[in-house]
Amino acid sequence: MLVLQVFISIAVVVSGASVLALEILGTRLIGPYYGVSLYLWSALIGVTLAALSTGYAVGGRLVDSGRGSGVFSLIIGLAGLWIVTIPWLRLPILNLMEPAGLRAAVLVTSLVLFFPPLALLGMVSPFAVRMKTKHIDHVGRTAGNLAALSTIASVAAALLTGFVLVPNMGVTRLTVLIGMLLIVTAVIGVAVTSRRRSTAMAAILATAAAWGAVRSVPAAGSNLPAGVISVEYSAYGEIRVAEKNGLRFLIIDGGVHTIAEPGTWVSGLPYVDVLEIAKTFHEEPGSLLLVGLGGGSVVKNFARDGWKIDAVEIDPSVTRAARNHFGLLESEAVVHHADGRRFLVDNPKTYDLVILDAFGSSSVPFHMTSVEAFELVRSRLAPGGVLAMNMEAVGWRDIIVRSLAATLHTQFEHVVVLPTAEPPSQLGNVILLASDRPLEPIEEPAGVTDRYSSNYNLVHAWDNRFDPERGDAPILTDDLNPVGLWAERINLAARNHLHEYFGHSGVDR
Repeated sequence: MLVLQVFISIAVVVSGASVLALEILGTRLIGPYYGVSLYLWSALIGVTLAALSTGYAVGGRLVDSGRGSGVFSLIIGLAGLWIVTIPWLRLPILNLMEPAGLRAAVLVTSLVLFFPPLALLGMVSPFAVRMKTKHIDHVGRTAGNLAALSTIASVAAALLTGFVLVPNMGVTRLTVLIGMLLIVTAVIGVAVTSRRRSTAMAAILATAAAWGAVRSVPAAGSNLPAGVISVEYSAYGEIRVAEKNGLRFLIIDGGVHTIAEPGTWVSGLPYVDVLEIAKTFHEEPGSLLLVGLGGGSVVKNFARDGWKIDAVEIDPSVTRAARNHFGLLESEAVVHHADGRRFLVDNPKTYDLVILDAFGSSSVPFHMTSVEAFELVRSRLAPGGVLAMNMEAVGWRDIIVRSLAATLHTQFEHVVVLPTAEPPSQLGNVILLASDRPLEPIEEPAGVTDRYSSNYNLVHAWDNRFDPERGDAPILTDDLNPVGLWAERINLAARNHLHEYFGHSGVDR
């Protein structure tokens, strides 16, 4: 009886830990395809709660119908079996759901992948309470103790998964490990309740087989598809370096952050050319603060002309990719690993130019797009300094562009938008410039008609510059900032374009 009581506690700990670990892993399993957006988090949290609620209700009815320890172990084992298959179910389901649109796709994918095992894990609690309760007078105490035990295990698993396991083990290995741990727990449960030596031996063999299965799963970065140079999982996302058609791509959580030609490291993204306009507002090279390093294309362009550069990048893994795969030299910039806004708060140094380039198609950090953030940036600009901001949008006058421009106007007298997309309704980058002095370059870009001219992107953007009317676009604040919601259309358009470019080769996800 004591052995059974101990096993029940262990089962509660393992199942509770698995729930939170699986929820966090969901962002890494689906994120590279759809982006780690507000919609993905909402879908995962909603599916988790719905599954657990279903499990609690069904489990309570099963245990009241007289089902015992055999069913208890079976439930845990089935959850483990489903979780083990998730890494292989993922891509077929993602590809199937691609035409459904972002919201439907992340919701249905989350349901198919995670609802069944989470519902099974939800059944564990009613069984555990019934099996562990010795006297009716102790039901409340028993339920409370088991709930506390499960929650503590969930907290520990959440911290361990995010801080240690994902960056060091990789997503596939960790997912399989969780599934095998549940399977081993189920086999041990059968051994405990059967009290047969043969069953106990089977539990030992199952444990050994589980460990072998986990070790046989390729580590992150090994057995990569053709065209993929490296994959690294960090605390902030999946960092993937790939090549196609003579170009190298830095893809973070399924969104392109850098395209460059290996060797020359000339950027393939038009906005990098357009940012050259910021140099022409100054008579000579000055000091630059770049928030968002990416592959380092912007750094290389400004360092080449003698600018002194501080670059802020939150993820050391991105910096490592820039140095190892995109030719970024230590002499080109001093790289600080920190959140961009936190760096601005902690460092009073002023700059002639601040470039905000930390906005992916699915990841628009709202705290860098508010009145409060722009007020902070303004305080770090030297007299006559300029803020340049890169943002992806669907159309030149997308609401996100108009709202950012309106918000910048609360802090800066002059705001100019430089578009890159053609035609104007298409997905593309826009550069927003802001300053307290007129944004007039010392030497205007010369007009060109050849689309393949080296300065075509810059001239095209400058010739089409505008200061958008605010219209219905709100001023963005820390308190009310819907940029994450607006990013849905941008995210969907960007990922459709990327998936079309790479096809179903698995290079981009």
